Amino acid sequence: MSTLEKTQLQLGYIPLLDCLALLWAKQQGFFKEVGLDVTLAKEASWASLRDRLAFGLLDAAHCLSAMLPAAAVGADQIGIALQTPLILSKNRAFISLSQKLTHQLAIQENDNAQATAQKVTSYIEADHSLSLAHVFKHSIHHYCLREWLALADSKIAQTLKLKALPPPYMVEALDNHVIDGFCVGEPWNTQGELLGLSKIVCSSQDIIPNVADKVLAVTQEWAEQHPQTLIALTTAIIKAQKELSDLKDFSPVLKLLVDFGIVRFHCSEEVHVDKYYMIQNIVKNLVKENAAPQPEDFHWLFEQMQKWDELQIDQAQITSLGAQCINLEAYEQAKQRYSS
Repeated sequence: MSTLEKTQLQLGYIPLLDCLALLWAKQQGFFKEVGLDVTLAKEASWASLRDRLAFGLLDAAHCLSAMLPAAAVGADQIGIALQTPLILSKNRAFISLSQKLTHQLAIQENDNAQATAQKVTSYIEADHSLSLAHVFKHSIHHYCLREWLALADSKIAQTLKLKALPPPYMVEALDNHVIDGFCVGEPWNTQGELLGLSKIVCSSQDIIPNVADKVLAVTQEWAEQHPQTLIALTTAIIKAQKELSDLKDFSPVLKLLVDFGIVRFHCSEEVHVDKYYMIQNIVKNLVKENAAPQPEDFHWLFEQMQKWDELQIDQAQITSLGAQCINLEAYEQAKQRYSS
């Protein structure tokens, strides 16, 4: 094995199901197997995680995919380039509305995304105020909300003011009547439902393409200075992803999620059974066969920034900057090392 440039790493994450491969790699000793001493750092918000990664307080992090194109064009007001060698989840968000609002709008279980969007936009057009939240300006969650509303009314989709809240605070904000609904990853939609506060009304999979949602990210400078360390880190997480997707007994995974305060409700094969198997299914399918980042993921994100954030960029720039967001060499070497 090549010499590692650095062995003690700070690895940031936000408490969501798709940080699980990082937690599992730590618990199962996969980081140690590749010569790394990793400290996991739970971050309070995506903004603080991004800043700590950009300025070197974190070596690597569980990141929103859209943070990378935002950094590439300086839309994050920092402009420190980020790269990813590995996708951690694809298109795994949900839109939830308060149970009171779903009742008022007569939203039914079999309503598709366009039907729910039509009921919501009609409500807004009737001069009712409505507050919706996503997790961060540069996220598939933001763009998913806009695209959902646009299924019914493009003007409302463009003009409605949206709030940004850290994922763990979504349910609390709904309970305190600060917001009426949100787009977030699991398990926060399920938490809202089990508390009787919210109801899932549609999935991001029904609205946007199957693009990367969360990725393992480092700064471009860090990747250049620590290529062997990055390969080792990626190798350990690939091993964790593979084990999680093939695991027969889900109970130790659920226990880990509970221990880290990610799942804060009781569910099992006896209690809240549907939710238990929903979470298990999400964990097993966070990423399908190929966890390699694709240029197309970032092309779509740049196009969304053009559409909703008024980013001025041409197709040649999208292609060039999209390629700079990914580190396929690190992925390929890590995959080869894992397989050997």
